[in-house]
Amino acid sequence: MNKAILGLGSNLGKRKENITDAVYALGRLPGTTVIASSSLYETKPVDVPNEQNDYLNECVVVMTELSPRALLGGCFGIEAAMGRERRIQHDSRTIDIDLLIYEGAVSNDTELVLPHPQMLKRAFVLVPLGEIFSTGVALDVDFSKELSRLDTSGIDLFINN
Repeated sequence: MNKAILGLGSNLGKRKENITDAVYALGRLPGTTVIASSSLYETKPVDVPNEQNDYLNECVVVMTELSPRALLGGCFGIEAAMGRERRIQHDSRTIDIDLLIYEGAVSNDTELVLPHPQMLKRAFVLVPLGEIFSTGVALDVDFSKELSRLDTSGIDLFINN
């Protein structure tokens, strides 16, 4: 079993339900258990091609028997089942599941880059990740310096009344 860290985001439809449903589906992948999750954070869209709604974001840690590619494939399957359409890069989405880090794995090919290439530049990933890994180190990836340099002003803990 290996640990992996995933980042989830949603800005279409019932955002909270989308993320809750995706986390549940991750736990139903073969040999996979969700062992930790951050709170939900509401964030402004970043580097998007058009006007978009705010996102809800969360990070989760899983224990899995799946290989990195099989886990990524499971994430794509969950996204497709939840209605994600990939028409325009960084477009609005019902659900986005990014494989951020997979314990002991490094990859740099067209299908899979690990650790995730944009992870250390995205406050909407590092703030929830910092909630789970308060030391600023997640599975041997030190993100503490990058988090301290990023603007986190548009990232708010989501309080659903």
